[in-house]
Amino acid sequence: MIYQPRGGDLDPVDLENALLRAAFGDYADEAAILLLINFGHWLPQLQAAGLITVVEEAEGMWARIDWPELDAELCAGRLLGSSGELRVLHAAASVADGRPVDLGDLAGGLDRRALVLVLAAIAHAAGSHEHRRVSFDDDGVPYPGEQVPPLVAWPTRE
Repeated sequence: MIYQPRGGDLDPVDLENALLRAAFGDYADEAAILLLINFGHWLPQLQAAGLITVVEEAEGMWARIDWPELDAELCAGRLLGSSGELRVLHAAASVADGRPVDLGDLAGGLDRRALVLVLAAIAHAAGSHEHRRVSFDDDGVPYPGEQVPPLVAWPTRE
């Protein structure tokens, strides 16, 4: 029998790397994972609840969050958090899985740190970290110019 790693088997750094590896190239998935990593509360709980699937391949480990099972785990009380923490989880699920959220309610219940993270996630999902200025040649033809900073950058880890 071949050993198949589980989300609960990985240390936090390996888990983060596996999640980012799987999300790479999909700005919405990247944004949701970066939001959860930077926020710091949810990955251990999602891991313990079995909501993270890990696949080991020759290129390395890949991991995904089972977003469709999130509501069942919340209702069963296997995922716990404050109202602000729950809002961040719902924001991540919305960005990654298209779940509807009431932005007014969501933003109104976030502290400043969480709000910056959610805004950074939305900016990342929109690709603002890849945007460039539009420049024009002498004939007025537009072309991509220099890269501009993201609208809201991910805060540096302390």
